[in-house]
Amino acid sequence: MGYAQEYATAIMHRGRVPMDPADFVPDWADGPRKAKFYPGADSLPLPASGYPAAAGLDRGLAALGGAPPALTERDRAAGPDSEADPDSTTGPDSGAGETGAARPFDLAALSGMLRDSYGLTGRRLGVQANTDLSALPYYPLANWSRGSASGGGLYPVSVYWVSGRSGPVPPGVHYYSTRHHAMQRLLTGDVSGEVRAALGGGAPGPATDQYLVLGVKYWQNAFKYNSFSFHAVSMDLGAAVQTWRLWAGARGLAVEPAFWFDEERLARLLGVRTEEEGVFAVVPLRWEGTAPEPAAGRAPAPAAPVSVRRRDAERSRTVLTFDALLRMQAATAEHAADRPAPGALAPAAAPPPAPDRPVSPLPAPRPLAADVRSALRARRSSFGRFDAQRPVAADQFAACLAAASAGSVLGGDTGTGETPLTKLYAFVNHVDGLEPGAYEYDPSGRALRLVKPGPPGEFLQKNYFLANYNLEQSGAVLVPAVRTAAVLDAVGDRGYRVVNAAIGAVAQTLYTACAALGLGCGVALGFDNISYIEELGLAKTGESPLLIMMIGHERFAPADFRYEIA
Repeated sequence: MGYAQEYATAIMHRGRVPMDPADFVPDWADGPRKAKFYPGADSLPLPASGYPAAAGLDRGLAALGGAPPALTERDRAAGPDSEADPDSTTGPDSGAGETGAARPFDLAALSGMLRDSYGLTGRRLGVQANTDLSALPYYPLANWSRGSASGGGLYPVSVYWVSGRSGPVPPGVHYYSTRHHAMQRLLTGDVSGEVRAALGGGAPGPATDQYLVLGVKYWQNAFKYNSFSFHAVSMDLGAAVQTWRLWAGARGLAVEPAFWFDEERLARLLGVRTEEEGVFAVVPLRWEGTAPEPAAGRAPAPAAPVSVRRRDAERSRTVLTFDALLRMQAATAEHAADRPAPGALAPAAAPPPAPDRPVSPLPAPRPLAADVRSALRARRSSFGRFDAQRPVAADQFAACLAAASAGSVLGGDTGTGETPLTKLYAFVNHVDGLEPGAYEYDPSGRALRLVKPGPPGEFLQKNYFLANYNLEQSGAVLVPAVRTAAVLDAVGDRGYRVVNAAIGAVAQTLYTACAALGLGCGVALGFDNISYIEELGLAKTGESPLLIMMIGHERFAPADFRYEIA
């Protein structure tokens, strides 16, 4: 048994047995920046990017399951940044790496995808129940809105663009500066062959020399969450990737992440130590003008090791390390290049719905016609603004469940497309046509199956650690669960990253769907996992409830202040 099993057990029990260091208090005054800082690096401002109104969220969700929507001749002629109606239909569920029919990226499309996911789009000034409310008016403590969600609003994912000779700028390694919406050049020269070599054979995505590499700077999160940090940041990674997949899929572009590769080799290329910044995913991008032949216009791996020499300037005077975090990084990176065979996750598949439970059919989901950009710009955490006076409509609830279920597919080499890992449970408080109670979701039958009848509000509030939500006022609380131990048995400790990325992807998809439906949404990790296992009877299936996701209508006309910057 690897260390990830031990860590997963500690996470499940932390509501009853605190994780070390139990007496940890963050030093807020000495906290890190919410982004990396490379002094003296040249910056390339990214261009403005339109987004077609017809690139609706329903299209993005449909594309998660396989091939992107087929393109018409008008689509191909319009290009990836056109405002034209995509006017296409979703193809059948084919392999995640089949991107031959996808549109290519160009610089404007890359710019738009980064801006709408991790770029700053506005300032949060709404009156809500979170603990940071009193700090929001002060500029040094400002809270900025972004399309992707992140635990604690800390945004520790670093995005690097490794660009080869087919790109629109001189080849090299760039860091995406979220606060400037610009690329900062860290290295000049075509090192795309180094990324390609690190990915190895059988990697997902197209033959290309353009890659997005996603790292996680641990201190950016661990200064607050200490040993719990690895659990949180691996979900952040999934939320960021799924934002890209929704944004791109609605436009006929493809994002298929690789989670299995030579992590140490890529860390060396980026000039980072894996103890400080893990490398979690690589996204190969089909690029405009790139020839499809494997060797056309692509550089080989450098004969000698090459590395970024610039270093991130840390703001914190004191940077702490945590044993559990270091051990999880080491455990999940040890066999990082050993990509599992197709179907390896089959023994860890989510259990089927129990056939003997009472069934409550759901109506057809309400359409999610809003374009993905608009939904991402509207996304926010509700933080105590739920109001039970307006129940959630049944078709809204069906749409939320369907979106969250579809959002568990991460594509690429994660195996989540061929083997569903995530099962959804729902605690229903105030939904039209449904009696309060705990249910399991049957996506294929578009129905709920009753686990336990009766209003769940008292249970939900008693087992929530914080004071920023009244869970009984929400329409429902959705709970994604995964057989984490079975995943680790099937593919090893690196499977922990896949599990949590899938959960982060579910959360991001639900957030985006709620924004499109005009519903409030909030996601939390601060709950007693063991109580949920007991309440839902999950011990016999080995499922671990990993997140609680509240949905519902918010109070009418809550106090807010509009402060869009993008």
